[in-house]
Amino acid sequence: MTTPTRAFGAQSMTAPLREVLVKRPGPAFGRAFDQPAAGFLRPVDLDAARREHDGLVALLDRLGVRVHHLDAETEDPDLVYVFDPLLVADGGAIPLAPGKPNRSGEPTVLEAWTAGRGIPTLGRISGRGTVEGGDTFWLRPDLLCIGRSLRTNDEGARQLAGIVGGDVRIFDLPYWRGPAELVHLLSVVSPLADDAAVVFLPLLPVGLHELLADLGVRLIEVPEEEYPTLGCNVLAVRPGVVVAAEGNPVTRRRMEAAGIEVHAVPLREVGENGSGGVTCLTRPVLRG
Repeated sequence: MTTPTRAFGAQSMTAPLREVLVKRPGPAFGRAFDQPAAGFLRPVDLDAARREHDGLVALLDRLGVRVHHLDAETEDPDLVYVFDPLLVADGGAIPLAPGKPNRSGEPTVLEAWTAGRGIPTLGRISGRGTVEGGDTFWLRPDLLCIGRSLRTNDEGARQLAGIVGGDVRIFDLPYWRGPAELVHLLSVVSPLADDAAVVFLPLLPVGLHELLADLGVRLIEVPEEEYPTLGCNVLAVRPGVVVAAEGNPVTRRRMEAAGIEVHAVPLREVGENGSGGVTCLTRPVLRG
C-alpha cells in the first residue's frame, strides 16, 4: 500500500522546503509610505519591488521549491510579509494575531487560503493575545521558540504554547535603540541547519543563547552594520542551503566559511524598505 504524501506541515526551519506561500507586492504595497503607521522607510518603487519579489520566486523555483501565490489584495501593505499572520504546524494551520494594528485582518485572509487547500485550523489567538510569526521559530520539530516583543505579548505567547503543546520556550526580546524600535525573534536568529544559526548577538536573549549552546548549535555572528540590511533574516531551503538578502558581504563570507551554501537576492525595495527579509516574505507550507 502506498503511503499518502503529506500536503502540509512545517515544524522545522531547516528541513527541505517543499512548498511555500508568497504574496506579490500590489497597489497597497505601492502606497505603503502614505501610511505612517506601516513604518516604511521611504516611498515605494513598486516596479522595483515587484522585480525583486519575482527574482526571489524564480530563485526558489530553481532550488526546487513549489511556490504558491496568495491572490488576495487588501489595503494592508504588510500582507506581502506572509510569514507573520500564520503558523503551519504538522497538524494544521494556526492563524496568529499580529500586534501591528494595520495587520489585524491578515490572519483571516491567510486562513481562507489554508482552508481552501484543505488544511485544518488547529486553533486561533483570541482576546487580548497578540502573536506575530516573526517571533516564532522551530528550533527542533518538537521545540517551538516564541519571543515576547512589541508585537507578541505574554497572553498571545501563552495561548500559542497551549495550541501547539509539547516543548515551547518563551524568551523576552530586548529593545533596540529605544522602546519604539521593533525587534522580532527572527530579527536576531535564523537557523541554517540543525547545527548552525546566524545570530545578532547584541539582541539575542540570554536564555536562547544558552539553549543554542546546550544543543551544540554553531553561531555565525552578524556585524552591527549588517543588522539593518537584513543580514540576520535568512531562509533555509534545506540544511546548509540558504537564501539571503544581498548587501551583507561579511555575514555571507562567515556563512560560507562555515560550509553554508548562500544564494543572495536583492531585497532593498520589497524587503529592507518595509523591514522584512526573505523569511518574512515566505510562509513555509510543507517541509521535510
